[in-house]
Amino acid sequence: MSFSDQADGITETPSDDRIRIDTPEQISLDLPLAGIGSRFMAIAVDTLIQILLYIAATFAMVGLAKYGPSLPSWASALPGSWLPALMILFVFCIYWGYFAFFEIIWKGQTPGKRLAKIRVIKNSGRGINVYEAIGRNLLRVIDWLPGLYIVGIITMMISRQNQRLGDHLVGSIVVHEKRTEEFRPDWTSLTENSPSDPQLSSLTSDELVLIETYLQRRETLEFGFRDATAQKIAARITNKTGVERPADQSLDDFLQSVARKVRDSARLRR
Repeated sequence: MSFSDQADGITETPSDDRIRIDTPEQISLDLPLAGIGSRFMAIAVDTLIQILLYIAATFAMVGLAKYGPSLPSWASALPGSWLPALMILFVFCIYWGYFAFFEIIWKGQTPGKRLAKIRVIKNSGRGINVYEAIGRNLLRVIDWLPGLYIVGIITMMISRQNQRLGDHLVGSIVVHEKRTEEFRPDWTSLTENSPSDPQLSSLTSDELVLIETYLQRRETLEFGFRDATAQKIAARITNKTGVERPADQSLDDFLQSVARKVRDSARLRR
Protein backbone atom coordinates (compact mmCIF):
# COMPACT_ATOMS: atom_id res chain seq x y z
CA MET A 1 0.00 0.00 0.00
CA SER A 2 1.39 3.40 -0.93
CA PHE A 3 0.37 6.99 -0.69
CA SER A 4 1.61 10.12 -2.42
CA ASP A 5 2.44 13.63 -1.37
CA GLN A 6 1.50 15.68 -4.39
CA ALA A 7 2.95 18.89 -2.99
CA ASP A 8 6.48 17.49 -2.94
CA GLY A 9 6.14 15.14 -5.91
CA ILE A 10 6.85 12.20 -3.63
CA THR A 11 5.40 8.71 -3.51
CA GLU A 12 6.27 6.78 -0.38
CA THR A 13 6.20 3.05 0.31
CA PRO A 14 6.22 2.63 4.09
CA SER A 15 6.43 -1.16 3.97
CA ASP A 16 9.96 -1.24 2.56
CA ASP A 17 11.17 2.13 3.86
CA ARG A 18 11.75 3.61 0.43
CA ILE A 19 10.76 6.84 -1.23
CA ARG A 20 9.84 7.49 -4.84
CA ILE A 21 10.52 11.01 -6.09
CA ASP A 22 8.87 12.31 -9.25
CA THR A 23 11.29 14.93 -10.51
CA PRO A 24 10.44 18.02 -12.61
CA GLU A 25 12.12 16.25 -15.54
CA GLN A 26 9.43 13.52 -15.33
CA ILE A 27 11.95 11.00 -14.05
CA SER A 28 10.85 8.68 -11.26
CA LEU A 29 13.63 7.99 -8.77
CA ASP A 30 13.27 5.21 -6.21
CA LEU A 31 15.56 5.65 -3.21
CA PRO A 32 15.99 3.71 0.05
CA LEU A 33 15.60 5.96 3.08
CA ALA A 34 18.36 5.86 5.69
CA GLY A 35 17.01 4.50 8.96
CA ILE A 36 17.95 5.18 12.57
CA GLY A 37 20.64 2.47 12.56
CA SER A 38 22.69 3.77 9.63
CA ARG A 39 22.27 7.38 10.74
CA PHE A 40 23.34 6.52 14.29
CA MET A 41 26.42 4.78 12.90
CA ALA A 42 27.26 7.93 10.94
CA ILE A 43 26.77 10.24 13.92
CA ALA A 44 28.89 7.93 16.11
CA VAL A 45 31.80 8.16 13.66
CA ASP A 46 31.41 11.93 13.31
CA THR A 47 31.21 12.40 17.09
CA LEU A 48 34.39 10.35 17.52
CA ILE A 49 36.17 12.59 15.00
CA GLN A 50 34.91 15.67 16.84
CA ILE A 51 36.23 14.29 20.15
CA LEU A 52 39.63 13.66 18.56
CA LEU A 53 39.66 17.24 17.30
CA TYR A 54 38.80 18.51 20.78
CA ILE A 55 41.63 16.44 22.27
CA ALA A 56 44.09 17.68 19.67
CA ALA A 57 43.02 21.28 20.35
CA THR A 58 43.43 20.76 24.10
CA PHE A 59 46.99 19.47 23.68
CA ALA A 60 47.77 22.37 21.38
CA MET A 61 46.45 24.90 23.89
CA VAL A 62 48.34 23.26 26.75
CA GLY A 63 51.49 23.43 24.67
CA LEU A 64 50.93 27.11 23.97
CA ALA A 65 50.34 27.81 27.64
CA LYS A 66 53.49 25.90 28.64
CA TYR A 67 55.83 27.31 26.04
CA GLY A 68 54.14 30.69 25.72
CA PRO A 69 56.97 32.65 27.39
CA SER A 70 59.45 31.38 24.80
CA LEU A 71 57.30 32.54 21.89
CA PRO A 72 58.30 35.65 19.91
CA SER A 73 57.41 38.96 21.49
CA TRP A 74 54.47 39.55 19.14
CA ALA A 75 52.85 36.35 20.45
CA SER A 76 53.78 36.68 24.09
CA ALA A 77 50.29 37.89 25.03
CA LEU A 78 48.61 34.91 23.36
CA PRO A 79 48.60 32.35 26.21
CA GLY A 80 47.42 34.78 28.83
CA SER A 81 44.70 36.78 27.11
CA TRP A 82 43.85 35.03 23.86
CA LEU A 83 44.16 31.34 24.72
CA PRO A 84 40.76 30.89 26.43
CA ALA A 85 39.03 32.85 23.67
CA LEU A 86 40.71 30.76 20.97
CA MET A 87 39.70 27.55 22.72
CA ILE A 88 36.07 28.64 22.99
CA LEU A 89 36.07 29.72 19.34
CA PHE A 90 37.55 26.40 18.23
CA VAL A 91 35.02 24.35 20.22
CA PHE A 92 32.21 26.48 18.83
CA CYS A 93 33.40 25.98 15.24
CA ILE A 94 33.80 22.22 15.64
CA TYR A 95 30.44 21.73 17.35
CA TRP A 96 28.40 23.97 15.05
CA GLY A 97 30.43 23.93 11.86
CA TYR A 98 31.71 20.36 11.48
CA PHE A 99 28.56 18.87 9.96
CA ALA A 100 27.64 21.85 7.82
CA PHE A 101 31.21 22.19 6.51
CA PHE A 102 31.44 18.60 5.29
CA GLU A 103 27.87 18.51 3.97
CA ILE A 104 28.69 21.56 1.87
CA ILE A 105 32.00 20.40 0.41
CA TRP A 106 31.00 16.71 0.10
CA LYS A 107 27.51 17.40 -1.26
CA GLY A 108 25.43 16.10 1.64
CA GLN A 109 27.96 13.80 3.30
CA THR A 110 30.18 13.89 6.37
CA PRO A 111 32.97 11.38 7.06
CA GLY A 112 30.47 9.32 9.07
CA LYS A 113 27.81 9.47 6.37
CA ARG A 114 30.37 8.54 3.73
CA LEU A 115 31.39 5.49 5.78
CA ALA A 116 27.73 4.53 6.27
CA LYS A 117 27.06 5.19 2.57
CA ILE A 118 24.24 7.65 3.17
CA ARG A 119 23.68 11.18 1.88
CA VAL A 120 21.49 14.20 2.61
CA ILE A 121 19.38 15.43 -0.32
CA LYS A 122 16.32 17.61 -0.75
CA ASN A 123 12.97 15.82 -0.82
CA SER A 124 12.73 16.99 -4.44
CA GLY A 125 15.76 14.83 -5.27
CA ARG A 126 18.35 17.56 -5.78
CA GLY A 127 21.36 18.15 -3.55
CA ILE A 128 21.26 20.54 -0.62
CA ASN A 129 22.84 23.98 -0.93
CA VAL A 130 24.98 25.94 1.52
CA TYR A 131 22.07 27.57 3.35
CA GLU A 132 20.20 24.28 3.71
CA ALA A 133 23.30 22.51 5.02
CA ILE A 134 23.73 25.22 7.65
CA GLY A 135 20.02 25.40 8.47
CA ARG A 136 19.51 21.68 9.07
CA ASN A 137 22.46 21.58 11.45
CA LEU A 138 21.41 24.60 13.50
CA LEU A 139 18.74 22.44 15.16
CA ARG A 140 21.15 19.63 15.96
CA VAL A 141 21.54 20.95 19.50
CA ILE A 142 17.77 20.48 20.04
CA ASP A 143 17.85 17.00 18.49
CA TRP A 144 20.53 16.08 21.06
CA LEU A 145 18.29 16.90 24.04
CA PRO A 146 18.08 15.59 26.72
CA GLY A 147 21.06 13.52 25.59
CA LEU A 148 22.13 10.95 22.95
CA TYR A 149 19.85 12.52 20.31
CA ILE A 150 16.67 11.43 22.09
CA VAL A 151 14.58 14.22 20.53
CA GLY A 152 16.06 13.44 17.11
CA ILE A 153 15.31 9.72 17.42
CA ILE A 154 11.71 10.34 18.50
CA THR A 155 11.22 12.82 15.66
CA MET A 156 12.58 10.31 13.14
CA MET A 157 10.36 7.53 14.51
CA ILE A 158 7.17 9.56 14.02
CA SER A 159 8.25 10.95 10.64
CA ARG A 160 7.15 9.15 7.47
CA GLN A 161 10.50 10.02 5.87
CA ASN A 162 12.76 9.45 8.91
CA GLN A 163 13.34 13.20 9.26
CA ARG A 164 14.71 14.93 12.33
CA LEU A 165 13.91 18.56 13.19
CA GLY A 166 16.68 19.96 10.99
CA ASP A 167 15.40 17.94 8.03
CA HIS A 168 11.88 19.28 8.54
CA LEU A 169 13.24 22.83 8.65
CA VAL A 170 14.88 22.73 5.20
CA GLY A 171 12.90 19.89 3.59
CA SER A 172 15.76 17.40 3.42
CA ILE A 173 15.89 13.62 3.67
CA VAL A 174 18.73 11.13 4.17
CA VAL A 175 19.01 8.25 1.71
CA HIS A 176 21.31 5.34 1.08
CA GLU A 177 23.84 5.73 -1.72
CA LYS A 178 23.54 3.41 -4.69
CA ARG A 179 26.53 1.86 -6.36
CA THR A 180 27.23 2.90 -9.91
CA GLU A 181 26.91 -0.74 -10.96
CA GLU A 182 23.21 -0.60 -10.07
CA PHE A 183 22.62 1.91 -12.84
CA ARG A 184 23.68 -0.09 -15.87
CA PRO A 185 21.52 0.47 -18.94
CA ASP A 186 18.48 -1.78 -19.03
CA TRP A 187 18.91 -3.23 -22.50
CA THR A 188 16.08 -5.69 -21.94
CA SER A 189 13.58 -2.83 -22.02
CA LEU A 190 14.37 -2.34 -25.70
CA THR A 191 13.22 -4.44 -28.62
CA GLU A 192 15.34 -7.56 -28.92
CA ASN A 193 15.94 -7.15 -32.63
CA SER A 194 16.59 -3.44 -32.96
CA PRO A 195 16.92 -2.59 -36.66
CA SER A 196 20.40 -1.33 -37.52
CA ASP A 197 20.83 2.18 -38.81
CA PRO A 198 23.65 2.78 -41.33
CA GLN A 199 23.79 6.44 -40.31
CA LEU A 200 25.04 5.44 -36.87
CA SER A 201 28.14 3.79 -38.33
CA SER A 202 29.88 7.16 -38.23
CA LEU A 203 29.91 7.09 -34.42
CA THR A 204 33.30 6.28 -32.89
CA SER A 205 34.09 3.95 -30.02
CA ASP A 206 34.81 6.98 -27.83
CA GLU A 207 31.31 8.30 -28.51
CA LEU A 208 29.79 4.94 -27.59
CA VAL A 209 31.76 5.02 -24.34
CA LEU A 210 30.41 8.52 -23.72
CA ILE A 211 26.81 7.34 -24.20
CA GLU A 212 27.20 4.24 -22.03
CA THR A 213 29.04 6.14 -19.30
CA TYR A 214 26.15 8.58 -19.09
CA LEU A 215 23.61 5.73 -18.99
CA GLN A 216 25.55 4.03 -16.17
CA ARG A 217 25.95 7.17 -14.10
CA ARG A 218 22.74 9.06 -14.85
CA GLU A 219 21.03 8.28 -11.53
CA THR A 220 23.96 9.75 -9.59
CA LEU A 221 23.67 13.12 -11.39
CA GLU A 222 21.61 16.03 -10.18
CA PHE A 223 18.50 16.14 -12.33
CA GLY A 224 19.06 19.49 -14.03
CA PHE A 225 22.63 18.51 -14.92
CA ARG A 226 21.48 15.05 -15.99
CA ASP A 227 18.92 16.44 -18.43
CA ALA A 228 21.41 18.97 -19.84
CA THR A 229 24.02 16.22 -20.32
CA ALA A 230 21.56 13.95 -22.13
CA GLN A 231 20.50 16.85 -24.35
CA LYS A 232 24.12 17.58 -25.32
CA ILE A 233 24.89 13.94 -26.11
CA ALA A 234 21.70 13.56 -28.17
CA ALA A 235 22.46 16.78 -30.07
CA ARG A 236 25.98 15.53 -30.79
CA ILE A 237 24.59 12.28 -32.22
CA THR A 238 22.04 14.11 -34.36
CA ASN A 239 24.59 16.61 -35.69
CA LYS A 240 27.03 13.86 -36.63
CA THR A 241 24.67 11.19 -37.96
CA GLY A 242 21.45 12.98 -38.86
CA VAL A 243 19.50 10.54 -36.67
CA GLU A 244 16.85 12.47 -34.74
CA ARG A 245 15.03 11.47 -31.60
CA PRO A 246 11.35 10.59 -32.20
CA ALA A 247 8.95 13.01 -30.54
CA ASP A 248 7.40 10.25 -28.42
CA GLN A 249 10.74 8.89 -27.18
CA SER A 250 12.53 10.05 -24.03
CA LEU A 251 16.15 11.15 -24.12
CA ASP A 252 17.32 8.12 -22.15
CA ASP A 253 15.42 5.70 -24.38
CA PHE A 254 16.89 7.40 -27.44
CA LEU A 255 20.44 7.08 -26.13
CA GLN A 256 19.86 3.45 -25.11
CA SER A 257 18.50 2.70 -28.58
CA VAL A 258 21.49 4.33 -30.27
CA ALA A 259 23.98 2.46 -28.08
CA ARG A 260 22.17 -0.83 -28.67
CA LYS A 261 22.14 -0.38 -32.44
CA VAL A 262 25.82 0.59 -32.52
CA ARG A 263 26.74 -2.41 -30.38
CA ASP A 264 24.66 -4.75 -32.53
CA SER A 265 26.17 -3.45 -35.74
CA ALA A 266 29.70 -3.81 -34.30
CA ARG A 267 30.94 -1.13 -36.68
CA LEU A 268 32.81 1.54 -34.78
CA ARG A 269 35.18 4.14 -36.10
CA ARG A 270 38.36 4.86 -34.17
